Amino acid sequence: MTTIMILLCVGLLAGVLSGMVGVGGGIIIVPALVYFLSMTQHQAQGTSLAVLLLPVGIFAVFNYYKAGYVDIKSTLIIASTFLIGGLIGSKIAIAIDQNTVKKIFGVILLLVAFKMILGK
Repeated sequence: MTTIMILLCVGLLAGVLSGMVGVGGGIIIVPALVYFLSMTQHQAQGTSLAVLLLPVGIFAVFNYYKAGYVDIKSTLIIASTFLIGGLIGSKIAIAIDQNTVKKIFGVILLLVAFKMILGK
């Protein structure tokens, strides 16, 4: 029951943050699964990607679209190359040690955080 409650909270928080600021999968779901449910980095990343496999953000996207905030051309270009990048990235991640993947993940989060806080 505790695991289910944690998963429900993670999903709700990731959904709210996704709708508010466009984040959720990597920034919320992956760390939560690693630290609260003791998943390996590989398991957490695979699970997060599986969540995103379904159209979980469809209602949030629809609201942004109605308000005129979705660039369809950019979306299609990014989505098509994201497919290829996801294939390549997953093969690389699976081939290397999970602790190395965890460190790479952490460094990327730090770099993005510093840029967002200190940048213009």
